[in-house]
Amino acid sequence: MDELEIGVSTPGEGSPDALALPLTADDRTPPSADGLAAQLRQLAEDGELRGDLGRTVLLHTDGTSTARRVVVAGLGKRADVDADAVRTAAAAAVRRLRDSGGTLAWTLDESLPIPLEEQARAVVEGAVLGGYNPARWKTQEQDGKSIGKLLLVGGGDGVLDAARRAAAVSKWVNWARDLANSPPNELTPAGLAERAAGLAGANLRVETLDPTQIDELGMGALSAVGRASANGPRLIVLRYEPPNATGDVVLGLVGKAITFDAGGISLKPALKMYDMKGDMAGGAAVIAGTAAAAELQLPVRILTVVAAAENLVSGDSFRPGDILRAANGKTIEITNTDAEGRLVLADALWFARKEGATHVLDFATLTGAMEVALGDLYAGLFANDDAWRDDILGAAQTSGDHTWPFPLHRRYRRYVDSAYADMKNSSELRQAGAVLAAEFLREFSGDGPWAHIDMAGPGFLERSRGDYYTQRGGTGYGVRLIAELAQRLSA
Repeated sequence: MDELEIGVSTPGEGSPDALALPLTADDRTPPSADGLAAQLRQLAEDGELRGDLGRTVLLHTDGTSTARRVVVAGLGKRADVDADAVRTAAAAAVRRLRDSGGTLAWTLDESLPIPLEEQARAVVEGAVLGGYNPARWKTQEQDGKSIGKLLLVGGGDGVLDAARRAAAVSKWVNWARDLANSPPNELTPAGLAERAAGLAGANLRVETLDPTQIDELGMGALSAVGRASANGPRLIVLRYEPPNATGDVVLGLVGKAITFDAGGISLKPALKMYDMKGDMAGGAAVIAGTAAAAELQLPVRILTVVAAAENLVSGDSFRPGDILRAANGKTIEITNTDAEGRLVLADALWFARKEGATHVLDFATLTGAMEVALGDLYAGLFANDDAWRDDILGAAQTSGDHTWPFPLHRRYRRYVDSAYADMKNSSELRQAGAVLAAEFLREFSGDGPWAHIDMAGPGFLERSRGDYYTQRGGTGYGVRLIAELAQRLSA
């Protein structure tokens, strides 16, 4: 797992392989043209140079600049420039330079409506995430070269610190993407547990509960979902205990990790079932987010619980009509075996509370209803505590892992009422599907602040999102949010 080397420089310093000049749609040429002003003006007059968001123009300088190549990267309209625009421009620049690699110098612009430190962070994230290559299983060597070093031109110590932190976190985002993109024959529940175990270190302990231990704890929901597969379920637990931890907060992170979801007896349609390898993206996010916090040595305790299983069909499948007993003692009537994510999360949430989590946040690619509502950019957020919800929303806004709040209300509880058990796991009504799932999870969230993020849309993409995520597959959604939230909790 390579990490981008970060540095700062002054204008004109050194001889980078390429220089990136950001350009807004309101400007004819970049403010800092590095000896190329006349050539850029001519391109602008010819209509070839425009600052449309994500548009790039590549120049070979032939000695007129300290860099051999200059790429002009469009930011869109100045009034609309935000961190996402900078990420998109940086990603476009890196993709344009895919054949050259080496060192890229990016010129920070004090005239933009976002601070230099935020610009630097966004540039790094755009470069690392936009340069991600999902084709790790191809047997032939891939074309192109990665940018090895990024120089931020015009920044100081604060810019360097922000950029290095962003590079560290972005590396873990791409690690989570690798997990989500891994084929299900390679990444089974046990395989995911092995990948997590490899992260163990001085302040990060990792343990895994096997099917027998899961049964001994009375986790009837997780056990039922995973029992049809020859690859049995696992409960993966990470404990980050920094020696400098401050306060009494124990951040509980819970992740859904269905390493392949066929739907069980309520079988999914065949079309695009292959993407169901990404139904463990929530689990990947909380594992990688915990690893990022540990690398940054953030002074906050984190307890991470990942429920991993394959939801398949066999003679031992759980059935519609079954009644399961979860670890907290509540009974669940099964009305749809493809509503399995909330089942595995139910036992994982109980375990997180049992082990001492004070503030709980779960991540799951849970409902198609949420993807219909918000598409592939925003995840939905449900919370039982307003202050905790606002903490998460603030972290989401800063991190770029966008989240939008949705309601919980006691009257929604009727959606999960069952005539035979304490509740059922789905409803025949085509109403409030994402809310139904959240209300179900609330029954297992225990006492204290809890929130649920339904990341069905942004967690795993079917196509380019048109910004700095241009590859289909896993996005690592949630890793940046977790790192930002942990940073704020430790402040």
